[in-house]
Amino acid sequence: MNTWTPEDRNLFTETYSLVLTAGDGERPGVEIGMVVVDDELYVRAYRGVRSRWYRAAREHGHGRIRLGSVTRDVLLTTHGLQPPAGLDAAFRDKYGPVADALVAGPEARAATIRIDPA
Repeated sequence: MNTWTPEDRNLFTETYSLVLTAGDGERPGVEIGMVVVDDELYVRAYRGVRSRWYRAAREHGHGRIRLGSVTRDVLLTTHGLQPPAGLDAAFRDKYGPVADALVAGPEARAATIRIDPA
């Protein structure tokens, strides 16, 4: 598996959100909050696994992320994913009370995606 560069990890930590496009870019991307835990990048669909963009991520397994002027091709892991300990806390630390939608319910937890560099 490829790993993120230290520069990418710093960008993820310092940036509030990213735009995720699943597949080959046929659909518009979705702006979503993200966190880094154990040097891995995670996002969650607060509407759960029925979310349109989560379903697209699961179907395609790849896509693109954009943070400002930085764009990266990525792999999207949803199947068999065991979120790391500390993921909920990382969302709360970064987003405060707004994070409750991403960490409070089982729907959002079930819709966790790990994003890896392609």
